[in-house]
Amino acid sequence: MNTLGRSEVRVTGLGLGAGPLANLYTEVDDEQAHATVAAAWRRGVRYFDTAPHYGLGLSERRLGAALREHPRRDCTVSTKVGRRLEPSAAGGDDLAHGFAVPATHRRVWDFTADGIRRTLEASLTRLGLDRVDVVYLHDPDDHAEAAFREGYPALEKLRSEGVVGAIGAGMNQTAMLTRFVRDTDVDVVLCAGRYTLLDQSGLTDLLPAAQRRGTSVVIGGAFNSGLLADPRPTATYDYAEAPRELVDRALRLKAAAERHGTTLRAAALAFCAAHPAVASVLVGARSAAEADDCADQFGATIPPDLWRELRETGLLSPDAPIPGEESPRRPPQEQA
Repeated sequence: MNTLGRSEVRVTGLGLGAGPLANLYTEVDDEQAHATVAAAWRRGVRYFDTAPHYGLGLSERRLGAALREHPRRDCTVSTKVGRRLEPSAAGGDDLAHGFAVPATHRRVWDFTADGIRRTLEASLTRLGLDRVDVVYLHDPDDHAEAAFREGYPALEKLRSEGVVGAIGAGMNQTAMLTRFVRDTDVDVVLCAGRYTLLDQSGLTDLLPAAQRRGTSVVIGGAFNSGLLADPRPTATYDYAEAPRELVDRALRLKAAAERHGTTLRAAALAFCAAHPAVASVLVGARSAAEADDCADQFGATIPPDLWRELRETGLLSPDAPIPGEESPRRPPQEQA
């Protein structure tokens, strides 16, 4: 278990991202969603991440229902704020946002203090919990002023009141996350897709800043939404069709992994987890079999020769920490 920043919240090295449980692209029934969480728990996962955005609340409802079978004190749950759900009579589905669910609600961007409290209260109701451990500002890319002026102070107040144990921001970019690390007192940031075997841009700014500050990083999108899980011409990258050059690069990575007797999935997870600032790697699963496979891959031992080959062929940044390589110790935490 790893502690998030200066908080007392602890997470497992492997976490379950509950977005796929909300009918991401295709339907998942309640039984399958429940079995996915049960399998993750059986394999030692104790960190679970969700958001109102995922399936218009379906992810939260399903995750909460599945976790009721287990002691609340034994797991860590995170959700997100910034998108408030309002009832809608428009009809249709939510596939434009990637979820195969009825469009019973609409998302409203809201980083005000009142909006954040209302959003969190609604999340707790859907989850069936009296508290969550971590709350992230969700995708404030186009709402920077509101997020820093109102959203972050609101989260800081919730933390000081003991309503939540740790606070942070979750995004698909590094620049604004780095600003959160440098300019606020967040405990953790969730970086999706920007520190992977295909995209190591997080090394430029975010990860060094987090390491200096003593801020934890949770990595999402370790497979870049599919391409690193199963490289092929029709695979997705960042939730869109993967560019041909990235497919070719992923296939080279896969071939290298297989030459060394391992899988690309295992190498992708091990790479993300190796950085000393990273506290947990979130992996989405939509079935018990996928949850079991993620646990198997995360626990695999990667031959050191693979990392040497990836560096020598330019597929891996020479500055990226690798498993088994002694990393610089995290320096003393800077004061907020």
